[in-house]
Amino acid sequence: MPRKSRRSRTFRRVFVKLPGGTTALRYKRRKPSPAECANCGRNLAGVPRDIPSKIHNLPKTKKRPERPFGGMYCSKCSRAKILEIIRK
Repeated sequence: MPRKSRRSRTFRRVFVKLPGGTTALRYKRRKPSPAECANCGRNLAGVPRDIPSKIHNLPKTKKRPERPFGGMYCSKCSRAKILEIIRK
């Protein structure tokens, strides 16, 4: 019987094959939903979809795209935002 904190479906159940040939049940955190564009709501490309504790250990360049408004707007919306700023 798993401990009480593992009984909910917050953790997903993963069967892992061990070296002795047996399988064990491991409890892993579920991945969060992908990051979305602040303007149109599309999924952001280049932004990792992983547990926050794992993202924390990534370098800054791996966390979001290297462009203005990267990680906040999708490429289409960021292009439109830059053009809007230039045209003012």
